[in-house]
Amino acid sequence: MLRLSPDAHELPGLLPAAGRMLGLTGAPGAGKSTLAALLAARHGATVVPMDGFHLADVELERRGLRQAKGAAETFDVLGYAALLRRVRDREDLVLAPMFERDLEQPVAGALPVRGEAELVVTEGNYLLLPQQPWPRVRAQLDTVWHVVTDEDLRLERLLARHMRFGKTPAEARAWVERVDGPNGVLIEAVAERADLVLDLTDLATWEAS
Repeated sequence: MLRLSPDAHELPGLLPAAGRMLGLTGAPGAGKSTLAALLAARHGATVVPMDGFHLADVELERRGLRQAKGAAETFDVLGYAALLRRVRDREDLVLAPMFERDLEQPVAGALPVRGEAELVVTEGNYLLLPQQPWPRVRAQLDTVWHVVTDEDLRLERLLARHMRFGKTPAEARAWVERVDGPNGVLIEAVAERADLVLDLTDLATWEAS
């Protein structure tokens, strides 16, 4: 495990010398989006979040999964893998979906990914799961980093995120315990499958300062 310094000066030396498809994974609130944004700002990465492949609420209702939203089975995994394959093949323009948190719904065709992009970062919880069909996603990635952070900080972030998007403090705590908690255990159980484990605790402090 490597603990990033506050200014993340190590990042250029960590980026893969060969291959352009980098995955970031880790438990909810570990800092995946923060690191992806930093890679975009400093290294020109194009970011394709896995969250755009959330199944819409109407489909979750049909499957009886509305209360499990965010779990591994609530994503369009095959669609995600297919889009990453198109990006990997350097199609001139691929339009990826994004997740609109104000709506809590995916929005199609919102993120342009151009064939000339030299670094493409996709971040999501389940990139390393061995259960099918998740290995189809991993097959499109050259490198995967698993990120961790201080546990108290991670839980604090999760609660704040849920409340920022409309949940009461009690609802936020219940969701973290019922959904985010078990998901985090599942994700951490496969951390050893990552090419690199990064501790972002100091980066989180740096970002907030």
